[in-house]
Amino acid sequence: MHTLVFATNNPHKLEEIQAIVPASIHIISLKAAGIDIDIPEPHDSLAENATEKSTTIFRLTGLNCFSEDTGLEVAALHGEPGVKSARYAGEPPNPPKNMEKLLQRLGRQTDRRARFRTVISLILAGREYFFEGVCAGKIIDAPRGEGGFGYDPIFVPEGADRSFGEMSLAEKKEFSHRRKATDQLIAFLASL
Repeated sequence: MHTLVFATNNPHKLEEIQAIVPASIHIISLKAAGIDIDIPEPHDSLAENATEKSTTIFRLTGLNCFSEDTGLEVAALHGEPGVKSARYAGEPPNPPKNMEKLLQRLGRQTDRRARFRTVISLILAGREYFFEGVCAGKIIDAPRGEGGFGYDPIFVPEGADRSFGEMSLAEKKEFSHRRKATDQLIAFLASL
């Protein structure tokens, strides 16, 4: 069995990852690992931010760990909010204000194409490995649904007619960028 510390304080991300991984992988939250810090995300790329988080936890604990950084990239906004997704409307992170700002910036733009992109940084025995997952879709005009988190209520994945906010965790998993990256992580661990 692999035991990994997941370098996040976001309970929604933890729940989503725990629903994806098989029983052969035991995921420990930062809290369960006795770590109570917020790790900054100061970089200009998802990969660099993921590395910042995983290397910080590895330095503190010496334990095998992974982190992820996810961004929503909107075509008509030249990739915004991207790496700044969680804090698009400023500090502290505020998902409703982030969605409101994104919808205002898009305005009546007809090109609503967007994608969620997740980069995972795994540190295993001191070596770093990367995995990436993408979910293409579109931004709708107004939030729909109470589920999920972040931009989920305004994002409809390709092949669906409902927003992530209207889907159960199991339904969202079918499309999820985070699942696609995590599947690569799982396959990698299984190959060892």
